[in-house]
Amino acid sequence: MSSLSDQIERYLRKQISKYQGKVKIKRNQLAENFDCAPSQINYVLDTRFTIEKGYVVESQRGGGGFIRIIRVTLDSNKEVIQEVINKLDHVITQKEAHGIIKRLYDNELISERESYLMEKAVHRNVLGISLPERDYLRGRILKNMLEVIFKVKED
Repeated sequence: MSSLSDQIERYLRKQISKYQGKVKIKRNQLAENFDCAPSQINYVLDTRFTIEKGYVVESQRGGGGFIRIIRVTLDSNKEVIQEVINKLDHVITQKEAHGIIKRLYDNELISERESYLMEKAVHRNVLGISLPERDYLRGRILKNMLEVIFKVKED
């Protein structure tokens, strides 16, 4: 028997596929459907629908709040790539950076050489400063490299 998190993930993936890579949901309604706390929905989103796994998750809080999940694909337009880049304005762990770089390489959006250079540039040994500054710097470096590669610029 699969866990509740697996069931929620499976449901969300089906919805994302059904609606061509973009879905808008109400967290409380989804929690009610699965008879769980809204924090369980947050856990699934935070661990299984991450940037490095190819998803952008936007959240709007409040009475009419919702969560939008967008799957970033090879044919994603420049605006979606820009959303991914904008999400890098916060701390990025080495594991998260590796996941993002690996996904870009696996989907042939960057070359092997670019992948190697990016991995080396954001490695903890190269950055050589302590946390949390190191993760913040890693995010800024990765963001700037992606802006150059994809020729997008933050307005």
